[in-house]
Amino acid sequence: MPKSATAALSPDLNAQVSALHRILPPEAVLAGAEESRPYECDGLTAYRNPPGVVCLPDNAHQVQEILRLCAQMHVPVVARGAGTGLSGGALPLSHGVLLSLAKFTRILELDPDNRTARVECGVRNLAISEAAAPYGLYYAPDPSSQIVCTIGGNVAENSGGVHCLKYGLTVHNVLGLKLLTMNGELLELGGNTLDTPGYDLLALLNGSEGLLGVILEVTVKLLPKPERAQLVLAAFHDVAQAGMAVGAILGAGIIPAGLEMMDNLALRAAENYTRAGYPVDAAAILLCELDGANEEVSELIMRVRDLLLANGAYEAHTARDETERLRLWAGRKSAFPAVGRLAPDYYCMDGTIPRNRLPEVLTRIAGLSQHYRLRVANVFHAGDGNLHPLILYDANQPGELKQAEEFGAKILELCLEVGGTITGEHGVGVEKLNQMCVQFASAELAQFHEIKYAFDPKGLLNPGKAVPTLQRCAEFGAMHVHHGKLPFPGLERF
Repeated sequence: MPKSATAALSPDLNAQVSALHRILPPEAVLAGAEESRPYECDGLTAYRNPPGVVCLPDNAHQVQEILRLCAQMHVPVVARGAGTGLSGGALPLSHGVLLSLAKFTRILELDPDNRTARVECGVRNLAISEAAAPYGLYYAPDPSSQIVCTIGGNVAENSGGVHCLKYGLTVHNVLGLKLLTMNGELLELGGNTLDTPGYDLLALLNGSEGLLGVILEVTVKLLPKPERAQLVLAAFHDVAQAGMAVGAILGAGIIPAGLEMMDNLALRAAENYTRAGYPVDAAAILLCELDGANEEVSELIMRVRDLLLANGAYEAHTARDETERLRLWAGRKSAFPAVGRLAPDYYCMDGTIPRNRLPEVLTRIAGLSQHYRLRVANVFHAGDGNLHPLILYDANQPGELKQAEEFGAKILELCLEVGGTITGEHGVGVEKLNQMCVQFASAELAQFHEIKYAFDPKGLLNPGKAVPTLQRCAEFGAMHVHHGKLPFPGLERF
């Protein structure tokens, strides 16, 4: 590390860097302002904070020693994968260590007979399916960022994707984990089998947002590629009608592999970006994919087309071949970057609602858009009620970011009002802490803190994320807190 960078550090930080150099080579410890700047935020770029030190280990022993050192020095640690998270879960701390796991990219074992793969945490989501493809297998969860997002980050956020309706979220596709606690203790949960005895700690770790441990390895289940996959694109003159068509398909007992929805603003942006072949005059489109045996798909695809046309679609187009199917999906998976061309900034929300409330919620989001005078592009995992409204704004205009955040908060509270939840797959991070105070009572939040305490008594792993302090909720006005009844002394600090 250059002397000039070291000289600018505080005495405490300088001591951390010196200690870390005993574990890592100099080039794997970044403490200068410029070299650590790429790590100042994740995909939620509205929140930025320069990390104190960035560590780039390349083996488990180094991670273990870093954690032990930080525990001894009472230094907080934030683990980071590819930095594609959208809730600020990997936002670093200026007085802490940002632990990058980007070098953990090995596929350790691929077992086609048992249909499993054991991979390091930094392996890209898509790379698993690419490695399994020669055996006719694939990994089902497919977030839009699958080309770059890592499996460790997927576990931390319990990521989903366009095919999560039929095949489940990350938690439904992970068989085992190897992780380190803040004290450097190695834990192995699950394994190569479908179930293990005892408490389901494996499920507890999925979606834990880096608060409980640092994931090193993941064992996932692989699925055989379906004999056939067929996609129907349906166009609607009314967004609410598209929402009702979703209910009609699922109400008929049909479980598509994917059932996605985009409104006009989103589909126009995607069409201009990818030339997917979307009807740009539609108020909304649905993408409905059926997969399975050839005969089954042939039957279901006709039933779905009839249901779509009977529920307001003015067009229901079936992809002619695999090339067109992939092109139509490429437009949907490119929706987020495509919308980024419509405004200097956008704020991506993530909430889940009961599917039967979809038309009502879409109408009310449109009303909120008029109230806040900010456009919103809607992209949904419609089949499981997971909404992704993209609020367009310009951070260079005074007050617009705050306005967008207020708009987003209202959407999340609307999700709660209709019986939903504040996140489907992006996590809470720093973005939704206040809404956690609305969704959960003080007793529930206290239980979350007790779980955190069991894994990380000093509260050094990713502090300030995912679970709000009871004090914060009291200040937010969502609950009354009896401070003398906290489960553990100092719990309000977590």
